[in-house]
Amino acid sequence: MSGRYLLGFDVGSSSVKASLVDSDSGVCVASAFYPEKEAPIIAVKSGWAEQDPQMWWDNAKLSLKKVMADSSVKGEDIKAIGISYQMHGLVCVDKNQNVLRPSIIWCDSRAVPYGEKAFENIGPKECLGHLLNSPGNFTASKLAWVKENEPQLFEKIYKIMLPGDYIAMKLSGTINTTISGLSEGMLWDFKNKKVAKFLLDYFGFDESLIADIVPTFSVQSEVSEAAANELGLKAGTPISYRAGDQPNNALSLNVFNPGEIASTAGTSGVVYGVLGEANYDIKSRVNTFAHVNYQKDMERLGVLLCINGTGILNAWMRRNVAPEGISYSDMNDMMASVPVGSDGITIIPFGNGAERVLENKEIGCSIHGVNFNKHGKAHLMRAAQEGIVFSFCYGMEVMQQMGMDIHKIHAGKANMFLSELFRNTLAGVSGATIELYETDGSVGAAKGAGMGCGIYKDHDEAFATLKKLAVIEPDEKRRAEYLQAYSLWKETLLQQINH
Repeated sequence: MSGRYLLGFDVGSSSVKASLVDSDSGVCVASAFYPEKEAPIIAVKSGWAEQDPQMWWDNAKLSLKKVMADSSVKGEDIKAIGISYQMHGLVCVDKNQNVLRPSIIWCDSRAVPYGEKAFENIGPKECLGHLLNSPGNFTASKLAWVKENEPQLFEKIYKIMLPGDYIAMKLSGTINTTISGLSEGMLWDFKNKKVAKFLLDYFGFDESLIADIVPTFSVQSEVSEAAANELGLKAGTPISYRAGDQPNNALSLNVFNPGEIASTAGTSGVVYGVLGEANYDIKSRVNTFAHVNYQKDMERLGVLLCINGTGILNAWMRRNVAPEGISYSDMNDMMASVPVGSDGITIIPFGNGAERVLENKEIGCSIHGVNFNKHGKAHLMRAAQEGIVFSFCYGMEVMQQMGMDIHKIHAGKANMFLSELFRNTLAGVSGATIELYETDGSVGAAKGAGMGCGIYKDHDEAFATLKKLAVIEPDEKRRAEYLQAYSLWKETLLQQINH
């Protein structure tokens, strides 16, 4: 080991994870996350979701303390810090850097009417042409809710920031943000390459609320004396990278260039692809943000597709359909006995709320084509996994319509990607090669910090040690079967949408 380490934080809504990476070998020497049980989300009213930013900081400190103890790494050996964070959250601070209210986090839906009204009043053409999205339920719309509903508190706001900006502030005493961060809040104008003043003016926000902008990969700030004493770090240690969790997940999987795709398939599923020119979906079925390597003179956009009903459907099948006590691995073995297309059963997997890819329609989960004389549990379980894959491919068609050439999908070997059936079906329908890697968000943030402070000259050097676990090529002999099953699924979906 080199004695030079990189520290990465991943600030999620369920926990904060810290990882220490040896900068020369690329090996993660220690990881820890807190709390060990899922962090609380405050829901004062239906549709609300808030968290206390101090809780993130407390859990970051606990995670750091554990990894330093487990690894025996000293503060002076940590050469740079990177931060990944839950996207779209709103943190408001006063001039003394005191938090004024709990953070309104990504899954809070109270701001939807504010974003919809802005989209209508400003005009879809103007919003999509400049923001590449509708203002929707993003950070700017959340601030509009605060302005209208908590006017006295709004008057005290000195700066607004994202969850990652807050952690950087606690480490350094400096408030700043990135273009990528502003874009996820609908605060970046892609056409004019500056803060989206037209949206600020519409909502009545002063531009002084926006923090100073720093490059994603750069010495953004340095650990303060106060934080160094509190955390056991060295004062002056650079904070040299930050990004939202989905752009950072793509970075963790070495996804930087047009046509490359990063995917996750946990409770919900994400397909995140890189586009080389500014574009948008006219129906806002996917979202477009500045990717980690976006520059004013080099368009690198991350197009984000989210499917709510992913692992949650597979877990539902395990609880309610599979034989009692069966493991996911045994479920996958059972499904393997059923042919592609599940002998005609089709499952529409949208039972976890409204889906943006369906233009925010809530059509639920439905099962079609069951024959009592030939179908059993294995057919239902396979149809569920196929339905999840088909929903991914349906969204990927929108991305292709935007000009994205999808030829390779990078994913961590976790969650639904542990299923051979899931992987083969995704490769078979999409025609893309799937590469599985061993990594996570906090490790990616650490390597991003190495790029930002100059330890690595570029992403190829930073991710040269990324461990590839498997490669899944499309089975050309069975391609027609996969496409036929997908065609039947899509036909059924359209019937449900138009019902």
